[in-house]
Amino acid sequence: MANRTCDVVVIGGGPGGYVCSIRLGQLKQKVICVEKEEVGGVCLNWGCVPSKALISASHTYEKVKDHGAGMGIFADNVRVDPNKMQDWKNGIVKKLTGGVRGLFRGNGVELVIGNATVKGPRTVEVKTAEGTVETIEATKAIVIATGSSTIEIPTFKFDGKSIIGAKEAVSLREVPKRLLVIGGGVIGLELGCVYQKFGAELTVVEATPSLLPGVDPECTAVVEKRLTKKGAKIIKNAKATGYERNADGSLAVKLDLGEGKYDTVVTDVVLVAVGMRPNGAGLGLEELGVKVERGFVPSDHLGRTNVDGIYAIGDVTGQPMLAHKASKEGEVVAEVIAGHKAAKDWVAIPAAIFTDPEIAVAGLTEAQAKEKGIEVRVGKFPFSALGRAMAVNETDGFFKVVADKKTNELLGVHIVGPEASDLISEGALALEMHAFLEDIGLTIHPHPTLGEGMMEAAMNGLGHAIHILNRNAG
Repeated sequence: MANRTCDVVVIGGGPGGYVCSIRLGQLKQKVICVEKEEVGGVCLNWGCVPSKALISASHTYEKVKDHGAGMGIFADNVRVDPNKMQDWKNGIVKKLTGGVRGLFRGNGVELVIGNATVKGPRTVEVKTAEGTVETIEATKAIVIATGSSTIEIPTFKFDGKSIIGAKEAVSLREVPKRLLVIGGGVIGLELGCVYQKFGAELTVVEATPSLLPGVDPECTAVVEKRLTKKGAKIIKNAKATGYERNADGSLAVKLDLGEGKYDTVVTDVVLVAVGMRPNGAGLGLEELGVKVERGFVPSDHLGRTNVDGIYAIGDVTGQPMLAHKASKEGEVVAEVIAGHKAAKDWVAIPAAIFTDPEIAVAGLTEAQAKEKGIEVRVGKFPFSALGRAMAVNETDGFFKVVADKKTNELLGVHIVGPEASDLISEGALALEMHAFLEDIGLTIHPHPTLGEGMMEAAMNGLGHAIHILNRNAG
């Protein structure tokens, strides 16, 4: 059993852990990052990045196949080669994970591949794939950055082929003829959109009354309309209870529709996408008295758990379970450990959903603002009124701003439409700077761009939008 000493041990090499490790290295701390599989975690290896690569490919395919002729562009025999696409996607993943390893080396971070167990407030035991065990003593701190894992349903055990999770869904080398998605949340709809564009017959089963629970319902409605227009079957208030395998290999999935009603949907592949579970349990934390709640490890504004010297960042700290939240928490904790002044003090954490069209949000919805007792002023502007949106042939959706009616201070931004994921950053910055509708509306935006819609939505909230009538302003 080998023994080593460092300043900080970071357990987990995902977007929280690797960012924390690099920042610690920049701050001249001796750090060891323990990762059980590959640096980059879920995000780089089979989550955020590879799924967006496939989404981009499917979007390109659809534009050429279905919309090119309208622009006067004719491409005959457009087809998909799933094998080549997977190789391309894997190349992106390899480049990014290799980049993280390079940044580790450049910043003096040591990477250890293995399973970590916390044995004491400053002690971590690592068992490698080869079976060797070593003990690492951290003189300053241990950071828990173990992320989350796909939730499995007992009646739908993954087999890697016909019953899969997100990890397998981004690695399919054959497009299923029929795909049933259990869960109408972010992961299910993003990947469902991909394979629908490639020709799969899509069915989405969601247990709640609406898709994308928690998202502004007006935004969700645009995505749902697009899905159903392309032939998707959306079944809400329903639960998939089990399945039978048919002689031809297909699956007959049983649905409980409530009120004593049942249905059966025949499909070739079932994608289970009911959410992610935090990986905070089973690390040895409970034995040390660290508070662990259903896998979550709560931490304060400095990233500290209830046990001195043990910090937690990322998905294990709670909602929202987003990569960029993990990264920011990683930076904050690194600076706190190194003795710098830092804290988690953001106004809003933006979120992007890469459906078709995209949805991006920052701050409060109308309903959330009203729950807080705030009287609101709402401004909207449709993509269909933007010349740039027409030029790229993507006009579904709108910008929506929510502001305090008394002061006009911005409270939330909601975008559904093309490039929403890129456009939301202006909204996030405006919220951080406590901007008012006037600040956004009076800022000159370049023309012709999609971003003009943010300016017009703000002006609509004030009753001054130029390119639409202001009937519903405020």
